[in-house]
Amino acid sequence: MSTQLISVGVVVAKRRLKGPWASHAWLPVAVLPGLPGTAPWTRLSASEDEETFYAGAYEIELHPAETAHYGDNLAAAQPSLWVALRETAPETYAVATVTADPYEGESLAEGIGEIVEAVPMPPEIQAEVGAFYRAFHVERVFHKRKRDRADPEALARQGAHQGAGGRRRPEEP
Repeated sequence: MSTQLISVGVVVAKRRLKGPWASHAWLPVAVLPGLPGTAPWTRLSASEDEETFYAGAYEIELHPAETAHYGDNLAAAQPSLWVALRETAPETYAVATVTADPYEGESLAEGIGEIVEAVPMPPEIQAEVGAFYRAFHVERVFHKRKRDRADPEALARQGAHQGAGGRRRPEEP
């Protein structure tokens, strides 16, 4: 099976919070197509409430077995990429994963310890995921299985040969 890698850059924000328990929060906010010529953790912008940083590069891996999931994502009103950040030391984060599979993204969000956000999928990446979908997707027809009808006579015969406790009675001459 052929997989495809799409190189991306991840942008994160450090947002100031107003609550008493934390002063700020880190959130993935964007994915850039290709690899910018910028060093990881370069500050891109700063305001009173938010600083944005280029967090680094990541390669999205597309698998032919997941094309139906990519199709669901591309058919959504806003196709997305799911970005997970993992804390490697206090106030130090690394990009843990980036995925175009919405179901994998949902499962990442259920975990503990990683910061996961869905960010808009750039048009260039939508085009690459769409081309991969068209190249590898095979529509699978759903076939509902039909259950065999129970034979009450066979069930009655089976029950006649069993005594208490479900053990077979010895054969009678």
